Amino acid sequence: MADLMLGIETSCDDTGVAIVRPDGTVVASAVASQVELHDRYGGVYPEMASRAHVDAILPTVRKVLDDAGLTPADLTAIGVTRGPGLIGSLVVGTNSAVGLGDGWGLPVYGVNHLRGHLRSADLDEQRVTYPAMLLLVSGGHTLLAHVQENERDTERSGAGPMGDVTLVGSTRDDSVGEAYDKVARMLGLGYPGGPAIDRLARTGTPDVDLPRPGRDLGLDFSFSGLKSAVSRFLAANPDHPPENVAASFVEACLDVLLSKCRTALEQHPSRCLVVVGGVAASPQLRERAADLCAETGVELCLPPLRWSTDNGAMIGLAAWDYRARGLHERPRPTTSLTIADW
Repeated sequence: MADLMLGIETSCDDTGVAIVRPDGTVVASAVASQVELHDRYGGVYPEMASRAHVDAILPTVRKVLDDAGLTPADLTAIGVTRGPGLIGSLVVGTNSAVGLGDGWGLPVYGVNHLRGHLRSADLDEQRVTYPAMLLLVSGGHTLLAHVQENERDTERSGAGPMGDVTLVGSTRDDSVGEAYDKVARMLGLGYPGGPAIDRLARTGTPDVDLPRPGRDLGLDFSFSGLKSAVSRFLAANPDHPPENVAASFVEACLDVLLSKCRTALEQHPSRCLVVVGGVAASPQLRERAADLCAETGVELCLPPLRWSTDNGAMIGLAAWDYRARGLHERPRPTTSLTIADW
């Protein structure tokens, strides 16, 4: 039987499906985007997101199989995001995957979405060396985790080399991605806000004195105060150049993220810094992370841009780890997983 995993991702607003080999080779991938659907609201409307997944999931599965020239009989198994995420979206994905698995006679692995992001850095080629410090920054998550190497796992066919994952820092309120989206809305930039904020910031000067919240939180994060500071500044200075506001906001976010990464690397010796999640597509973050790694002598590991945002390929690759470890239970959607959970 060919080593081909069908990965399905429906944790939020995009329907991602891919076929992935154990070494991270992506045979085919497709994403049904909901950006136009949610742009009018300035953010994701959960009920509409789940309904859109219902419409998109089976056609997207069919497209990926057709693009790869494969049939269900060619697949080894199915991996699907079981959480965390929007519960309605997760239900659509897990129910669809279980139904396909039952109909095709394939095992189905419920995958932790956060573990999927961790594995995104090894798509197309293996990049991560262990032990590693992970910075996961996305629309729903901001966290730091230390990932050990488990030599026994490297001996198992199809297993990723990571061992225990220890959460060392997380956000107390808004994720950095949420802050980006909310500030983008304040500046009239639409949804999703991250790419628009980054583009605008490139043209501006960071001349607004914004706070760097969370300095007293150790390795934990807090971005709600920064978001509120931008709101107050705009209310008091409506004519201030928006590109300067964007540049100031991005600089503040990056100062917080990279200062926490520096401290985490000092406290938890690591061979590389892995930066994943939708915000990892930010050119400013990539540049600043490269500078930090050059200063600290740590290797920087980034997923290719196409695999930074939510996608089925990262879930498919992570599912190989579940299969190698024999972690096979009927997927049940849940919103309460941490990066340390399988």
